[in-house]
Amino acid sequence: MANFDFNANCLKAYQLIFELKLSSARQLIAQERKVRPSNSIVPLLENYADYFQLITSESKIDFDRMKEMKSKRLSQIADDNAGSPYYLYAQAEINLQWAMLRSRYGEYFGAAREIKKANGQLQENNKKYPGFQLNAKGLGLINVIIGSLPEGMMKSTLSTFGLRGNVREGLAMLERLAINLPKSTDEPFYEEVIFYYAYVLSDVVKSPDAYSKTMKFTARIADSSLLKSYLRAYVCSRNGHTDEAIAILSARPASDTYQSFPYLELLMGTAKLNKLDLSAALNFKKFLQLNKGVNYIRDANLHLAWISLLNGDTGSYNGYMGRVKTSGNSYHEKDKQALNEAGEEMPNQELLKARLLFDGGYYSRASALTGAMDPDRLKAGRDKAEYYYRSGRINDALNKDAAAIKDYQQAVQAGKNLKYYFAANSALLMGKIYAGKKQNALAKAAFNEAIAMKNHEYENSIESQAKEGLRSLVN
Repeated sequence: MANFDFNANCLKAYQLIFELKLSSARQLIAQERKVRPSNSIVPLLENYADYFQLITSESKIDFDRMKEMKSKRLSQIADDNAGSPYYLYAQAEINLQWAMLRSRYGEYFGAAREIKKANGQLQENNKKYPGFQLNAKGLGLINVIIGSLPEGMMKSTLSTFGLRGNVREGLAMLERLAINLPKSTDEPFYEEVIFYYAYVLSDVVKSPDAYSKTMKFTARIADSSLLKSYLRAYVCSRNGHTDEAIAILSARPASDTYQSFPYLELLMGTAKLNKLDLSAALNFKKFLQLNKGVNYIRDANLHLAWISLLNGDTGSYNGYMGRVKTSGNSYHEKDKQALNEAGEEMPNQELLKARLLFDGGYYSRASALTGAMDPDRLKAGRDKAEYYYRSGRINDALNKDAAAIKDYQQAVQAGKNLKYYFAANSALLMGKIYAGKKQNALAKAAFNEAIAMKNHEYENSIESQAKEGLRSLVN
């Protein structure tokens, strides 16, 4: 008999991991290894614990140290009896977790190889054990991630390996699991499925349903789970439900039994600043104090610079912008964006407020701000292009399509020869409005206009969304 015993002890450790009570989980895993050293669920659980430690701590030092354990764990599993659905599944899970961790630190080739390996293992497992529904978790995730990657090194490497994704199919697989797991014996794996499903909805495909689906599917998860608080607060803050995000973070479970998660301070600071609550500075400072990792340091300093500017303190603004350039790293998109902004001139305060309020979902407040501004009094170039872009986004969110299109057209005119993303993204968003109205010829023209603009910020991402927009017009 294969030694894949997901017994009560292992199940309890697994549940503790998903509540982010990692030290308690590690104690149970260590006991299991001592009592049943040949149980090959143990190396899988050890990897889960490392994975969540690394995504909560963001520590590059721990990442470099822990990745040495990967091959040892895979060897223990591979030496076991292959007659269990967990044999290939456990190996695929470990490969997939390390692929996601590596991509956080720019190790794209290694990540692509691990995705290829995980995909092969899960496909084979699916053939051998078609009734083993957990295969769909990894396969769904792989389909969505590969299918939505912008052009770049990761995508070209995966294409070389012959891997193609399908976003729709991947999302459908994860949604089916989310619906079916509670009615099955695999119910304990529900929280993990929702963790990945919420992540791809909000971050990967930026779905308009991200908020409603995440709130719906996380409802049955226990409130003692810090991961639940994180998922809900994150999706709320990303989708304009700022007050709700702040309430969730304020009520999050807190004690020494939980893994330290400094990012939650950054999330709280961002949410507060998006309603122009400048006490957010305390949260950004606390994040920088608690953070042991290399990610989001530039982003936190950028937000502190903005708070200084809104307080009228240009000296502090320049000081924090200096830190954006010299501290932290640029693995993460947010930190790359912060570094970009640090190289620019000081933003217009009213446009900065409109941007923050829009991000917070306070569309009427943002509209009142832009409505009181005279674009003719703004400097030509960046400020003018940004004004029309921000006004377009706000009108778009308020479902004022005609006004939004007019703003977007002016943003394209004002910014099409600049390095900023305002013009290209305006063309993309205009295409989406036209596509929604089934005005396909106008949508096609707008998407093509977005693709034609080159040498601007977020070029790959905007171009890949515009190409996806063109594809959806055909279907």
